Amino acid sequence: MMIVGIDVGTTKTCVLVGKQDHAGRLTIVGASTSPARGIRRGIIVDIDEAVASITMALDRAERLSGEHIRSAYVSISGRHIGCLNSTGAVTISPLYRDITEADIRRTLEAARAIVLPAGHEVLHVIPRGYTLDGQDGIENPVSMAGFLLEVEAHIITGASTSINSLVRCMQGLNVGIDELIVGGLASSEAVLEEGESDLGVAVLDIGGGTTDISIFTKGSIAYTTALPLGGDLITNDIAIGLQLPFSVAEKLKITYGHSNPAMIDDHEMIDIGQFMPGRRDRISRKLLAEIIEARVEEICGMIGDAIQTVSYGDWLPAGVVVTGGTALLPGLLEMVEQELDLPARLGTPDRIHGLDSSLDRSFQLPAFSTAIGLLLWGARHSSLDSEEEEEQFEDDEPPYDNRSRISDWLRTLIVQKLKPAASTEEQVGILSAAYSAGSYTLALNRRSGSGTF
Repeated sequence: MMIVGIDVGTTKTCVLVGKQDHAGRLTIVGASTSPARGIRRGIIVDIDEAVASITMALDRAERLSGEHIRSAYVSISGRHIGCLNSTGAVTISPLYRDITEADIRRTLEAARAIVLPAGHEVLHVIPRGYTLDGQDGIENPVSMAGFLLEVEAHIITGASTSINSLVRCMQGLNVGIDELIVGGLASSEAVLEEGESDLGVAVLDIGGGTTDISIFTKGSIAYTTALPLGGDLITNDIAIGLQLPFSVAEKLKITYGHSNPAMIDDHEMIDIGQFMPGRRDRISRKLLAEIIEARVEEICGMIGDAIQTVSYGDWLPAGVVVTGGTALLPGLLEMVEQELDLPARLGTPDRIHGLDSSLDRSFQLPAFSTAIGLLLWGARHSSLDSEEEEEQFEDDEPPYDNRSRISDWLRTLIVQKLKPAASTEEQVGILSAAYSAGSYTLALNRRSGSGTF
């Protein structure tokens, strides 16, 4: 079964193509990145530019893998991401029959029935635990017998405008969306070690434009947010403070950057000419570190405020796991530990195969935690049987995602109408109507011309 992850970030777009065998082993068969355009602090601000950027990575990943990408798990981030915890309950009828997956879905739908701020919608409904007839702490109630089934769920929301912009980008690429995954959730999938979420841990994905915070307690996600700040702000400070182009400031940060000026010799100098031919001036590396330190302190302070605001600071014995491209900045982990008063470790995505001499091993770096996590999320939430089901549908009707926001009755109506459709144009009209009614994704299959939603 093929699984594709597309990480749409502020500084880069990453496309990974993975294949999962019947033993559950996931192997990367294609990987590509491209510089991000049209995206600012996790938010798409220019759809055409974003589509052009994603296309570069998508086409190369297809060439490397030899596969045509029809759909993907896609990351979403930005300060619009919010969360709340909710409960839902349903009665089991007839009394004390075995609980089924359908009952589970009904409880989650009940938990999802909440009032959201205007312009926001639900991205994830994640069960934290079930209670059956007053007995709590149940992880999976399927096949148990009871009368009243309750669920505590973590609900992650996003701004409709930001979601729709990302959906439109995928439409422009003719790529369907298997599921939109909040970036911090995907990163956590890739970097958390066994037992950390049970103890209590925070995952900090510090990227170029955003810092995603995901807090886990008692084995499941408890809090999710995204701060509109990241490594690009550090680079911008360097560019302004040292009067350098942004691109040169970025190279300077990567090559000589450090978060702790005390670790730098007072007399160490950096030759700017190595980044800008013709320049003969030098700058103090300690001054560079002082500029970086000021911004890192601010970022750590805002992370600490976010954690303390929801009173989880005392519930994180496993500390924090820091990932994302900025996590490799020397001295950052020590700064995080000092500012948050919690143990910190570097989170790297190392739970996947195929990163050998045939592919760039840099994909095991923290900068690619979200992309790797998208594949792992897809593998964990997909059934191997889905591939056979998709092949069965290819010749007569388009496949669809059962997590779509489209309601069951509307989905049935569309499929019935698509079967006799005489042309691609007719199918487009039907699917366009579905999109207007609230479907999750509308895209034409680039190879067959069929619709996916």
